[in-house]
Amino acid sequence: MAISYDDFAKLDLRVARITAAEPIPGKSRIIKGVIDLGDGDTRDVIIGGAQYYAPEDMVGKTVIAIANLEPKKLAGVESDAMLLAADIDDRPFWLTVSGDVPPGTMIK
Repeated sequence: MAISYDDFAKLDLRVARITAAEPIPGKSRIIKGVIDLGDGDTRDVIIGGAQYYAPEDMVGKTVIAIANLEPKKLAGVESDAMLLAADIDDRPFWLTVSGDVPPGTMIK
């Protein structure tokens, strides 16, 4: 399904750095994370793929986030953004940027 450029332009895509991550008790497939979106904007997020990645492996990663999605509560945690990933055989591979791009940098 094709979308218009105007619809695409509504997405607030930004570079984010994962600053904290921890397991969610009783959940084997998701992690609670905190991302830095620059200028003091930090958000809680749910990170999939806990069966493949330990929380400590996620900390420090620079990823791509959709910052303007409506918050969603999962496993008692309100997720205030979504991290973008490629999906290969149900395993997420987080989309990143090359070079030293600061958190909050807009993706256009």
